[in-house]
Amino acid sequence: MGSMSDKVAGKANEVAGKVKQGVGKATGNDQMRAEGAVQETKGKVQTATGKAKDTVKNVVDRM
Repeated sequence: MGSMSDKVAGKANEVAGKVKQGVGKATGNDQMRAEGAVQETKGKVQTATGKAKDTVKNVVDRM
């Protein structure tokens, strides 16, 4: 995956995770809240991975 696709997928997972958490909280569904938290964390990791790839690419390009 390229850095842009990592960042886009990461943001999508973050948003979806937050929505799941909200729905889980509103309906009293603890499993959905937990799944949402995991998905949000996965998204944050994906986003960070994309940013790290950009940083590495920029450093290599400057050499």
